[in-house]
Amino acid sequence: MIDLKSNQQEFVNLIYKFYNKDVLTRGEIKDFYTKKKLPKPTWLLRTEKYRIGRGEYKLPLDNSTVTESVKENEKLLDTSSANKTEAAYIVSSLTGNIVPKKDPVFVSFGNYPDVRNIIKSGQFYPVFITGLSGNGKTMGVTQACAELKKELIRVNITIETDEDDLLGGYRLKDGQTVWQNGPVIEAMERGALLLLDEIDLASNKIMCLQPILEGSGVFVKKINKFVQPKPGFNVIATANTKGQGSEDGKFIGTNILNEAFLERFPVTFEQKYPTQKVEKKILSNTLKAAGKKDDNFVDKLVTWADVIRRTFFDGGVDEIISTRRLVHIIQAYAIFGDKVKSIQLCTNRFDDDTKNSFVELYTKVDSGASVDQILEDQRKAEIDAQMNDNDSESDDEEKEDQVI
Repeated sequence: MIDLKSNQQEFVNLIYKFYNKDVLTRGEIKDFYTKKKLPKPTWLLRTEKYRIGRGEYKLPLDNSTVTESVKENEKLLDTSSANKTEAAYIVSSLTGNIVPKKDPVFVSFGNYPDVRNIIKSGQFYPVFITGLSGNGKTMGVTQACAELKKELIRVNITIETDEDDLLGGYRLKDGQTVWQNGPVIEAMERGALLLLDEIDLASNKIMCLQPILEGSGVFVKKINKFVQPKPGFNVIATANTKGQGSEDGKFIGTNILNEAFLERFPVTFEQKYPTQKVEKKILSNTLKAAGKKDDNFVDKLVTWADVIRRTFFDGGVDEIISTRRLVHIIQAYAIFGDKVKSIQLCTNRFDDDTKNSFVELYTKVDSGASVDQILEDQRKAEIDAQMNDNDSESDDEEKEDQVI
């Protein structure tokens, strides 16, 4: 039995676990107590019975210290245990609180109540949400989790996403190779909601999710472990298409997803843009969050977007103004205080013809023109243009006849 004071025994235990050896140099001892901000162990350095050579000291260990350290190392590194539930030292890829924060700008609309009810039920019921870009698909899921205080793990899918990205893989941590759980495994083990964002950008490498979408768990062969989902685990996927690709080329990079994969989603929600009333509230909330208010500008922006969307769906223009784009314009206005400049800056991403036509359209809305009036003017302009084209064709035919 080694007779040490409690603080001395604690120091011995700590330094032994740190270096995992009982013979240390003076330099190693100094590095340890300096890094850990502990008192200098003069009792160890000045006691002859602990000194075994020039600048070398043997720690006064008892059996409990050695046994405890060995057990700890076995727990982390042993890959041959009979249990086989951990084939390596497994670490989490997440830390801290993963419940989303409530967004003061958010306004409930569309499929939000249904999505919220599915999450609230706690049942495993995968959901596919499709719709045009910038219409609140991801925001709705995130805010439903925020309201319900539900843990959410979001994964942004790309063409490169594979099994290693989703389920996990071996990583180097503190000089040691460990297995780090991927977001899918984390969500299953925590009973969290897994959000697969932009799922239609994926390749066939995501087929590893097939058994997970059946709710039956998954066997992670690399660590010889079967992961069973905890109650509350669910999967929601968002996409700009229905997994059938984009025929019009609007969403370049989207792929045709495996039919068997899509069949694992019991329901598909088609997300539309919010109504004008809801959109006005969203934009007003955005201005309010910036400490400003301008109901007139909000009204005209929503009217402007409505005209563009109607024209888009009629095939008159190739671009559309999303709710997200309107929020960007409002945020720019809160910063610069200039309406036209804000619209120009936020439509610069479009080609020059489209951008100029959008800005010109806003000037009409700003002058007081109604949606119906603007659409009627557009129809008349299209008819006039078509008649002019026909007249030109007739003139060309007459000239050809005269030449003949």
